[in-house]
Amino acid sequence: MNSELNLKPSDLKNLDSKGNGDKENTKSVTLTESLIEAIVNGDLAQGCKISEPELAKHYQVSRGPLREAIMRLEGLGLIERIAHVGARVITLTPEKLVELYAVREALEGMAARLAARHIQQDEILALELLLTQHSNHIEQVEGASYFQQQGDFDFHYRIIKASRNQKLIGLLCDELYHLLRMYRYQSPRAQSRPKEALAEHQFILQAIRNRDEELAEMLMRRHISGSRKLIEQQI
Repeated sequence: MNSELNLKPSDLKNLDSKGNGDKENTKSVTLTESLIEAIVNGDLAQGCKISEPELAKHYQVSRGPLREAIMRLEGLGLIERIAHVGARVITLTPEKLVELYAVREALEGMAARLAARHIQQDEILALELLLTQHSNHIEQVEGASYFQQQGDFDFHYRIIKASRNQKLIGLLCDELYHLLRMYRYQSPRAQSRPKEALAEHQFILQAIRNRDEELAEMLMRRHISGSRKLIEQQI
């Protein structure tokens, strides 16, 4: 039996096109991740103009994947387009942050309530271990800063995931998450309160462990409200 595939030239062209499309999409996703980190850590400074030629040269990519990545960053709120100016990295003003934290206070309070209802025992144990790691870090730096949290190393991120509410997860872990990371990373250390924040995290976890939905929501809202008040003091 002949095992060769009988492909027409048009079939080969379509396969090649599909393969190239997959490669381009992979490049765009990888580039998006790289640009997110560059903005979060300040390598691409707040307010700086986005130059497509410079970025394409720096990351050694074509303009197609780059433009897709920039569109994704606009969707995440990390890049904004200004009339007669063009695309720029977002500038996190105190006023914008107060608005962001007001939304976060309401949504994460709800997430904590739902986490108290849905969280699994293995997730509780993992959160206990995580807070132990955070505590060790704070001791090592003598209370100078909290652990630079991201993804599974982020207490809030795990609570949101434990809510099992996909809409909340989408809003808080995708749309707003990197803006919050950007603020945490670039905010002056004088605004942080690592020991207090850790203690509040421990109380929130205790409420969730006890399946006390009302208390979990109240403590989470109070915790985020404290951070918001620190920002408001700067205005």
